[in-house]
Amino acid sequence: MLNSVAAGRRQAGRAIAWQVVATLLVALACLWKGQGWAAAALVGGGSVVLAGWVSARIALGGGVDAAVPALARLVAGVLAKWLVLVAALSLGVIALGLHPLPMLAAAAAVLAAQMVALAVRR
Repeated sequence: MLNSVAAGRRQAGRAIAWQVVATLLVALACLWKGQGWAAAALVGGGSVVLAGWVSARIALGGGVDAAVPALARLVAGVLAKWLVLVAALSLGVIALGLHPLPMLAAAAAVLAAQMVALAVRR
């Protein structure tokens, strides 16, 4: 076995930590434009972090299993991630009235931080 479930959980936790830092940095950068932009960046980045956490809990929560249930958990995790992400971003724009540009900028920065976190070897 090349990669264990525990290693996947550790990697997901490391990626989420990088995403939280990226969210805070983008919110800090958006603070010069106003508190509304910083709040929008926090909601945008936080929605990606929350969606990633939900996805990891679903996809990696079952432990070692046969191929079909493991693949089903993986697909369910991806679907849950996109549902949470779209719902949180929609809630931020529609219900809270936040500006969408900092939300999308934070979401893009957080996804880039995830790629960096997954590429860095320990």
